Amino acid sequence: MSENVVHLHKPADSPPDGTAPTVLTVVPDAPPARPVPLWVRSGRAIKTGITHEKTRATVRAAARHSLYTFNGGRIVARRAWDGRTGARYERMIRAAEAAGNLEAAEEWEERLTRFRAARHHRRMDLLHSPVEAAKGVAVGAGMSIGVLVALGVVMAISTGHVGDVVTPLSATIDFIALLIRIVQVVWGPALTIGPFLALLALWSVGRKQHAAPAWALPANVRGSEGEPITPSIVVKALRDLGVPALARAIKEMGDAGASMLGPIRIAGCGVEVDVTLPSGVATNEVQNKRRKLAENLTRHEHEVFITIPEAARTVRLWIADSGALDEPIGPSPLVTDETLTANYKTGRAPWGQDLRGDAAELSVYQRHLLVTGLSNQGKTAALRALALWLALDRTVQFWIADLKGVGDWAPFDGIAKVLIEGPSDSHCIQATEMVEDAVEEMNRRIEAVRKDPSLVFEPLIVLVDEAQKAFMCPAKGEDGRPYGGAKATSRYFMAVREIHNQGRAVDVLMWQGTQDPTDQNLPKLVREGAHTRASLVVGTESQAEMALGAKAVNAGAAPHLLRQGLDKGTLVVASDGIAIPAGQSSITVRTHFIDDEPAAEIAARAKALRDGVATLRVIDRDEERDPLADVAAVIGDAARLRTDEVLKRLHALDTAVYREWNNGRLKRLLEEHGEEPKKSHGVMVVRRDDVARALANRDADGSASAAE
Repeated sequence: MSENVVHLHKPADSPPDGTAPTVLTVVPDAPPARPVPLWVRSGRAIKTGITHEKTRATVRAAARHSLYTFNGGRIVARRAWDGRTGARYERMIRAAEAAGNLEAAEEWEERLTRFRAARHHRRMDLLHSPVEAAKGVAVGAGMSIGVLVALGVVMAISTGHVGDVVTPLSATIDFIALLIRIVQVVWGPALTIGPFLALLALWSVGRKQHAAPAWALPANVRGSEGEPITPSIVVKALRDLGVPALARAIKEMGDAGASMLGPIRIAGCGVEVDVTLPSGVATNEVQNKRRKLAENLTRHEHEVFITIPEAARTVRLWIADSGALDEPIGPSPLVTDETLTANYKTGRAPWGQDLRGDAAELSVYQRHLLVTGLSNQGKTAALRALALWLALDRTVQFWIADLKGVGDWAPFDGIAKVLIEGPSDSHCIQATEMVEDAVEEMNRRIEAVRKDPSLVFEPLIVLVDEAQKAFMCPAKGEDGRPYGGAKATSRYFMAVREIHNQGRAVDVLMWQGTQDPTDQNLPKLVREGAHTRASLVVGTESQAEMALGAKAVNAGAAPHLLRQGLDKGTLVVASDGIAIPAGQSSITVRTHFIDDEPAAEIAARAKALRDGVATLRVIDRDEERDPLADVAAVIGDAARLRTDEVLKRLHALDTAVYREWNNGRLKRLLEEHGEEPKKSHGVMVVRRDDVARALANRDADGSASAAE
């Protein structure tokens, strides 16, 4: 029974002099909590006992050791049956027939015939053996008795006692009687202990073979993460894949299921094996169960790659060492070898490593390039690594539009002749006009080649990073044509298509990087125009097909199965410019990451090889242009430039402003500031010193006007 609580307090309206009486208040205590019913407490106790780790360990141990004994008996019985019959040979014959290896089947059939013949001879010998055995026993017994009697005679002659004649025979009889007594004593306990010894032997066989379910095995055996790949493990993984026809075929083959496997070869940080599937099993049935196969092999899904080689009904498995793909690869040779150079035509860019750990090198000669993938997965780094290598070939020109505009391509200031950086629609318009200028340059080269087929032009790489912004740009030009879009009216789309169609013939190449490909931000005609297609992780299989093509994905390319965030910089590449294993249509490459600081150092080496390239940094359209300053910018460090070259660079700088400019307009600009173009060797040129003097005169005039 609960007790009440007594509180002493003064009334709230008591006078401040403290004369108010103290009031006693009796507050009843809170009622006691209701007792938990017995059946609830019992249920909780039972649940706790059943789910306790000790209970689970005890159940696992009991099941494990019981199954060791039972399955050990099955193993011994099967071994005995195989030893006494031709079952083993018959399994081998079925396995060879299932694998289509008729020569092996004939060889095993011949072995089976020899085994049966030898067994027949043994059985025939047994028919005659009882009589022969009886004769042998009689002869042996007679000879033994004769020897013992002869020995007794010798003893009798030696000792002079006639009784010694039977002494050896009597001793032998006593010894046999002793053995019989020993057997009589031991026989009873042996009959009792014998079954336990037999069970112990069966348990030992089962334990050595781990003949129990995985859940019942000890923790150190269950945790087989990263165990070596052996033929039996691969066959068991395929058997448990959940493909009924495959499981039945392997069951018929028995232990000879390994005949499906080719040699297990070490391949980089993993192993590779070709599996010839039995009749009735399609390769895509194995491809579609990649995760289950990986888990059966005690690997994660990203550590198993399935491709389709040229051989019919064959899948090629590449299985990584556990955790190997999470280890970073080494630095790029561009960073470690300062003497490295590039050659656009014959060289190969050191892009990274394939899964086998071999160097993955890409040829960019006359190949348009498309790199795609989800955001923040290494797309710009992969593109920039190629461009940095190619920049070491001083003959290669770059026009770059970085529609992200966060400085990733800043090292190319002084290498690229055009550099656009920014994410706005204005920058997308400038990128579109840059690509259109490249089309004009391409057409000029084609026309020149028609007149003189021996002409050779410097390679021009037109690179647009975050190209999806250009495709999605809603702005329209003065003629009403949209800059973006995926239709024939789109200026960017049509310019890229024209370069894809004819650019490689005159070494005008289109490189694009885009994220999260769709039909809207990467039209089919554009993506299929790229000779080298590479994809980082994408969200769906349909996006993988957009990035690489249906043929590559159907043959095993799976960028949609890469891990977002964990497989940064890992590309699936489909190209004839990279060494791909025979029978495959793609290769997985882990690209070298070149950080901003080493990228700047590589760019500095590239600039040292070049003759002071003046990079045209296109500014935002909203800014007011300064034509004289622009002329100075396009001339750069050159002592002089032809007027037509100056006009071409001004046009590339801002097509909208300088579209209508010609030699006369340029001459008037310089005359306004006290200078004018002059001739050099009969050609009109603009001198850097003249422009600098004009700028100085303008600044001086402006200062004087301000002073007045």
